[in-house]
Amino acid sequence: MESFLATVCTVEWNERQDAGRSFADAVAELAPRHPDKVELIEAFGRRFDEMIPGAIEGTVEIVADLKRAGVRRYALTNFSAETFPLQRQRFPFLSWFDGIVVSGEEGVIKPDPRIYRILLDRYRIEPDEAVFIDDNPGNAAAATALGIHGIHFRSPGQLRRELEALGLL
Repeated sequence: MESFLATVCTVEWNERQDAGRSFADAVAELAPRHPDKVELIEAFGRRFDEMIPGAIEGTVEIVADLKRAGVRRYALTNFSAETFPLQRQRFPFLSWFDGIVVSGEEGVIKPDPRIYRILLDRYRIEPDEAVFIDDNPGNAAAATALGIHGIHFRSPGQLRRELEALGLL
């Protein structure tokens, strides 16, 4: 599996779906180069939800606490437009967000500044009044470069402490 993900369905290949390319086009690109792995390539999109075993429960609790506290919540996700709708069905907490920007629908992925600006403009958010949380330190740094308070998520406990220090929890 590790070899397949490192050499066939790579991170870079998947990011192109996150940036708006369809899985049909993605499979069409790879199939001729890896004819012995066509079934596995097709399964990447068809069985994508199996790669996400579940939510990080401590984080779901934090989102619930923010909601109870009346803090507006928005999501900015690098996700394929084709696979994100199923995740919305699987994870009810996604309905707790006041708005969601999905990279695959916008045609641009984090850390490109354009996707942060889409979120800020669409929901009329002032950068200096926003907190952005991401498990990728580069994405958190990109938010910070735009005047948003970026937090690199490492654990629910660390996130809770940082949000408490900001007076949000």
